[in-house]
Formats: sequence, structure tokens, C-alpha cells
Amino acid sequence: MAFHQNYLGIEQPAVGQLIRELRQTLKLTQEKFAAQLGVSFPTINRWENGHATPSPLALRQIETLLNQLVESPNGALRERSRAIQGKYLPSRMLKA
Repeated sequence: MAFHQNYLGIEQPAVGQLIRELRQTLKLTQEKFAAQLGVSFPTINRWENGHATPSPLALRQIETLLNQLVESPNGALRERSRAIQGKYLPSRMLKA
């Protein structure tokens, strides 16, 4: 049985892909990203590999982090974050 989460308007495995791309954009290991979100390394690993789906609270944290990065003064980080947001959350993009 496939488990699908649709909290942010996207389904697994896209949630896992979003998390992986965001983590890689921040140049963080799974361990460091897990610490930033207050979860364990195996949790991040399961999310990215589609074996588990983040809770609604974790998804809100991820969305908040992405929204903050979209406003980053670092141009490269800002553009990469906007690309991720546009790819996975186009209906939730902040208006410029």
C-alpha cells in the first residue's frame, strides 16, 4: 500500500525530493539538517527515501525555512531556493 502525504500540495516521493534538494542547497548533511529541524538522522533519511512522510509540524518547519531562504541576501541561495519553491510549491510562492 502506498502512503501519500498531501499537506503542502505535493505527494511523496516529491516531499522527499524537496527535502533532499533543500538540504543540499544548504550544504548540510542529513545529520546536520536533522539537528536543525529537531529530528533524528534516520528520520531525514526515511523522508528523503520515501519510507516515511514528515508530520504536519515538520512540513510547516520546512516550508518556513524555504520561505526564509527565498528572502536571503545571498543571491545564489535566494535563487536556488526560489527554484525549489517554484518546482514543488508553485501555489505557495511569495509574491515579489
